[in-house]
Amino acid sequence: MISSSKIKYLLVALILFGLKTIGQENYLIDAYKVKRRTFTYHKLKLEENLKLDLYRPKKRKGRKPLIIYVHGGGFSGGERDDKVSAGFSSEMAKYGYNVASISYRLTMKGIGFGCNTKAELKIKAFNEASKDLSYAIKYLVKRQRRFKIDTSKIILVGSSAGAEAILHYAYAYKNTDLEQDTKIAGLIAMAGALSTLNNINSESAVPTQLFHGTKDDLVPYNIAPHHYCKPTDVGFLKLYGSRAIADKLKILNKPYFLYTVKDGNHDWNSRPIFECKEEILNFLNFSVLKKQQAQTEINM
Repeated sequence: MISSSKIKYLLVALILFGLKTIGQENYLIDAYKVKRRTFTYHKLKLEENLKLDLYRPKKRKGRKPLIIYVHGGGFSGGERDDKVSAGFSSEMAKYGYNVASISYRLTMKGIGFGCNTKAELKIKAFNEASKDLSYAIKYLVKRQRRFKIDTSKIILVGSSAGAEAILHYAYAYKNTDLEQDTKIAGLIAMAGALSTLNNINSESAVPTQLFHGTKDDLVPYNIAPHHYCKPTDVGFLKLYGSRAIADKLKILNKPYFLYTVKDGNHDWNSRPIFECKEEILNFLNFSVLKKQQAQTEINM
C-alpha cells in the first residue's frame, strides 16, 4: 500500500512540475530506441582492462545528460552488464539519457568485506573504486563531442558497493585525475554510506538522492559500523549511511531526497530501480536538470 506521505509527494510533483523532462517528452513514455557499444576506458598492465557499456538514445539530437552507473557486489563481485545493470541503463537511455555502466577493479575479490577484513583494506577499496570511476569520467569527458555528452549534467548512480563508490568519489576521494571544471551534477545512492562526512560542505554538496532500509544489516542506515562489526574486530569501520548524509545536507540547506523504508533490508540496494522509477525520474528532472532546490523525505 502506498503511504500518505508518498501520495502527497507525487501529487505535489505532478501539480507543480508536470510530467515533462529532458527534450519535453513525457518521461513515463520510453520514447527512444537504444544503441549500446562497449569501450575500454582504462588499460591495466597486470589486470583485465576496464570497460564500460555506453547506452545512447537513437535519433535524440544535441548533447545529452550522462548517467554513470556503478554496480554493487561488495567490491568483490558483480558485473557492469548483469541483468539489473543492463536493464537500468537501457531503460534510462530510452528516456533520453546517455548511460555508461562501468566495470571497476574488484579489489576485495577473494578477501571479502566482513568483520575479519582490515578496515584499512575497506578504505582502500573505496578509494580504488573512486579512482577507476575518475578514469571513466575522464574518458567520457574527453570524448564528449563524439558521444554528444552535456558535461555540465553528469549524474552518478550506484548500488550497494557502487553507491559507496560514488559517494566516496563525490565526498571523500581526493581526485587528481580530472580537470577542475569537471563537476558532478547529481548523485543517486541505493543502500550506500560514507566513511566520513567531513568533506560535505557548501561547495562540494550536490543534489543527492538516497534510498535505504532501516534494517539494512550490511550498510548502516544511519551511523554504525560497517556490517555492524564489534569495536574489537579488525574490520570495525564506522560508516555514515543515508540518514546521516541527508542530515548533513539538511544542515547545509542543500537539496536532497531521502527515501526511507521502515524495516527494509539490503534488498533496497536495487529495488528502487524497479519500484521507484517515478521518484528517480522526478529527482533527475527537477533537482538535477532544473536545479530546483528541494529537501524531500519519504517514509515507507
